[in-house]
Amino acid sequence: MKELIKELTESDGTSGHEESLTELIKTKIEQQVDEVRIDKLGNLIAFKEGASEQTLMLAAHMDEIGLMVTHIDEDGFIRFSRVGGVAPYLLLGARVRFSNGMVGVIGKEKLKSIKELSFDKLYIDVGLSSKEEVSEKISIGDVAVFDRNFVDLGDRLVAKALDDRIGCALLMELINDSVDLANDTYFVFTVQEEVGLRGARTSAFGINPDLALAIDVTRTGDTPESKTRAVSLGEGPAVKIKDRSVIAHPRVKELMLAVAKKEELPYQLEVLKSGGTDAGSIHLTREGVPSGVLSIPARYIHTPSEMVDYGDVENSLRFLKAFVQQEIK
Repeated sequence: MKELIKELTESDGTSGHEESLTELIKTKIEQQVDEVRIDKLGNLIAFKEGASEQTLMLAAHMDEIGLMVTHIDEDGFIRFSRVGGVAPYLLLGARVRFSNGMVGVIGKEKLKSIKELSFDKLYIDVGLSSKEEVSEKISIGDVAVFDRNFVDLGDRLVAKALDDRIGCALLMELINDSVDLANDTYFVFTVQEEVGLRGARTSAFGINPDLALAIDVTRTGDTPESKTRAVSLGEGPAVKIKDRSVIAHPRVKELMLAVAKKEELPYQLEVLKSGGTDAGSIHLTREGVPSGVLSIPARYIHTPSEMVDYGDVENSLRFLKAFVQQEIK
C-alpha cells in the first residue's frame, strides 16, 4: 500500500481542484466496482452490490489544503490567500508548487515582531523579475500546494496531504481486495472537505444511505507539550466519539467497537475538541443518517510533513474489511 500512498500524496488537488485525483483514483478502481460516476460537484462515487439492499456509505476526501493567487505585483512577487486551514507561521521558507509545475518560495516582509506575521505580509517568489513574466505562467486564482515528497521511515510515513489521501488509499485497497460485502456499499471520494465538508453533503443527499462511515485523520496527544488527547501513533485506529462537527451515532459507535473486539484489533477512543470530518455533513442529510468516523492518528496535520504510523494504517484496513462484512440493521 505504500506505493499507492506515495502516488496519492505526491499528486496535487486543493479544494475545488481535485480533477487529477479523481481521474487517478477512477482509473485504479473502475474495473473492480459495479458502477462509478462523478456527480455534479465532482465527488467520485463507486458502487458495489452487497448481500443486503441496506446501503452503507464510506467517505474519504480527496482535497488538500493549499494557497490561491490573489495578486501579482510589478516585480513579480505573488500575493495569496489560503485554501483550507493553513497557518501563516508554517509557510516561511516553504516551497510550493503550482499545477503547471512551477515552484516558488514563500518569503515575508520586514516585521518588527513575528507576532505581526499574517498572510498579507507573505508572498511567493517564483524566481522571475516582473509582473509580465509571471503573468505568462501564473494567473489570479491559480492554486499551489506544498512541494514535498513522500518519505518512508519504515514504521512511520511522512508526506503532505496524508489528510486525507490515507483515507482514499484505504478505500481503494478495500475496493480492490474484493471483500464480500454484507450491504450495498458506496465508496465516496469527496471534494471540498477542507473548506466546509461540501462534497459529503451533496453526495450523501444523492445516495441517501442507511448508515455512513467517514475515514479521516485525527490529531494525537503524544508529542512534547501537546494538548492532552487520548490518541497516540502506533496504538491503532481511533473510533470517534465526538468532534466539533458530529457526535457519533450510538449504533454506529457500538458496531465499530464490536467489530474491533471481535477481530482483536487495537483501537483507541477519540474525543476531538476542534475540527471535523465528512461525517459532520453526512449525518445531517435529509432526515438524518446514523454516522461515525474511523480515524487514523496523525501528527503535524495541516503542515507540509504530516506523519502516520504504518501499523495503524494496516489495522485500519483490517478493520474496514471486517466492518463491511457486517450487516447493518
